[in-house]
Amino acid sequence: MWKILPLAVVQSMLLCGGQVFLKFAMMRMTPFAWTWAWWRALLVNWPFAACGLCFGAASLLWMYIVKVFPFSQAYPMVSLSYVFGMIAAIVFFHEEVSLTKWVGVACIMIGCILIAK
Repeated sequence: MWKILPLAVVQSMLLCGGQVFLKFAMMRMTPFAWTWAWWRALLVNWPFAACGLCFGAASLLWMYIVKVFPFSQAYPMVSLSYVFGMIAAIVFFHEEVSLTKWVGVACIMIGCILIAK
């Protein structure tokens, strides 16, 4: 367990980082349109580029994880990204998170620990 957990945490943080950058990128964009101007604005949007870098790094790390660890142990670890997503919602987007959602996050964390053993 202790070998996969740090890797899973980093991979989940990269996934979450990609989603946070994607949200920031989309907040900077005008409403979606099938126009060259919209696509050009997307391609010069630095948070969108950062999103791609995070997703790319997460994918490379994921390839290593599934190569080295049993899939039944590795795949549930992706759920850790929900934990980081909840924290990111508070820190970056100033959202309120209810006690019920925190209980759900705790269940996810406990489940990951049980599966990794």
